[in-house]
Parts: sequence; structure tokens; C-alpha cells
Amino acid sequence: MVEANALTFEVDMCGDGDRLALCLHGFPELACSWRYQLPLLARLGYRAWAPNLRGYGRTSRPSAVADYAMPHLVADIAGLIDAANARSVLLVGHDWGGAIAWQAALERVRPIVRLVVMNIAHPALFFEGLRGWRQALRSWYIAAFQVPWVPERLLGARRAWMVGELVAETAVDPTRFPAAVLAAYRTAATRRGATRAMVNYYRALRLTRPTRRDVERWRRPLEIPTLLLWGEEDVALGKELTVGTDTLVPHLTLRYLPGVSHWVQQEAPETVNALLEAWLLDRPVPVVGPHGRLTAGPVSQGRV
Repeated sequence: MVEANALTFEVDMCGDGDRLALCLHGFPELACSWRYQLPLLARLGYRAWAPNLRGYGRTSRPSAVADYAMPHLVADIAGLIDAANARSVLLVGHDWGGAIAWQAALERVRPIVRLVVMNIAHPALFFEGLRGWRQALRSWYIAAFQVPWVPERLLGARRAWMVGELVAETAVDPTRFPAAVLAAYRTAATRRGATRAMVNYYRALRLTRPTRRDVERWRRPLEIPTLLLWGEEDVALGKELTVGTDTLVPHLTLRYLPGVSHWVQQEAPETVNALLEAWLLDRPVPVVGPHGRLTAGPVSQGRV
């Protein structure tokens, strides 16, 4: 348990040293979604932390919608980095964790030497994409989550059965999500106030709706070396959202994983770890072909 930003965070830890790798999970997951990556990062010399974000697991669970607005989420990351007292920071995020990681890097809240994001677009491209009918249809659930009370009750019904189904039914290979993993997600969601906290991330979006000035600020070049990994069979986020990332992130390496769903680091851990290790060691990052086959590829930007 780690005290940060006036909250208590439940944190999975692996490895030691003064280089921190901070891994941020998404909805409706937990820190254990990084169970395949933490040992790799420790082997590469990082002190790897995967916190349950605010509202999840045994981490503190503020009650107000406003408590889940992005400024608070970014402040949590700054607090965790401060608590680690590390010499350097590798920030890794998936889904909501990736959105927070993008924002923390863009706002330069702490010195971050490398950034890894999985299946969530750069915020400028994401909000631009929402203006189009294709991504707006895929993101229907954001509007549905604005309804009071109903979403959390549905998610929590039958001992949070829907939380497990949400992951298993949208995976390409559900065998990658054994009963024990789904049970962990469901059990965490049955904690008092947990499903409401999870939904409040989406409700808080309307409180900090980005302005044109925000989007223009996000378009300033992000100079941090960045690895963007994208499972192509994501039912919620279209691959087209990645187009143009290289114009916003000059030091970008982008790799697509065909035949892999939104839950990329859990569904294809061997491939994700191979790409991550090559990138962290400054080796050529392979290109992923059908059936996860890796072929030699440049370190520079991959393209749609």
C-alpha cells in the first residue's frame, strides 16, 4: 500500500532499483492485467509498479464524480512517482491508464524518459475522432454511462458477472482470460462503491470537456520517446485513430498486432513483451505479422 496524492494505492511490485516502470491499467481491469509485463520489466532492471487506480481494488475510492476528472488522475501519477523517489520513469498505460499516461506526458507533470501506450489514441486524435460517426458509434457506451445509477447496477448485478463478460466476450482469444483472472476482476467490482467509481471515470469526462485551446496545446510535439502498441481487433477504438500520431510524437514507434483485441498485453503477452524488450534495449522493433509472427522491422514509425 502506497500513500500518494492524499490517497492510499494498492500496488503490485516487482524488481528493485532507482528506475521506475509505472504501469497503469484500464477499465474494468486491475493491476494484475500487467502480470506478464512486471517480471520482464524487473528483469530489464526496472522497479516495476502496477497500482490499482483510484476507485479500483483496495485503493482509496472517492465518492464524487468530480474526483475522477483527469486533473486528479494525473495528480495521482505525479504522487506515485514522487512516492517511488526514482531516478527515472518509464510510464506505461493501457486503455484508461493509457489516456492518463498520455496526459501526464503532455503536461510534463514529472520527468518521464520513455512512454508506452497500448490501445488508446493520443488525446488530440481521440477527441477529433469522436466527431466522426464511426468512432462515435464505437464509443456509444460513454453516453450510456452518463445515465445515473443504472450502469453501475448493471455492472454489479449477479456478482459483477457483466465485468467478466465484458472482457471475455470482446477478446479474440478468450482462453487468455482464465476463470481466476475474470474472478479477480469480478470480485474487485463487488466491493462497495467499486462499479460506481469505475463508471465515474466516464461521467467525469463531461466536467473537463476539452476546448479548442486544449486540443491545440496537445498538438505541441511530445518529444518523449514513445512506443504505441495496438491490437487491431479492438471493438471500442478504431485503428484509424492512430493515423497522424507521428506528426505529434516525433520519436514514435508504432506497431500493430493483427488478430489481437483491445486487451493486448494480456491476450498477446509474448508478442507485447518481445516488442517492449526490443524497444527498451534500443534494438530494432519487429513488425508483427499474421498469427503473431515477428519479422525484422525498423525502429522508426510504423504506418497504417
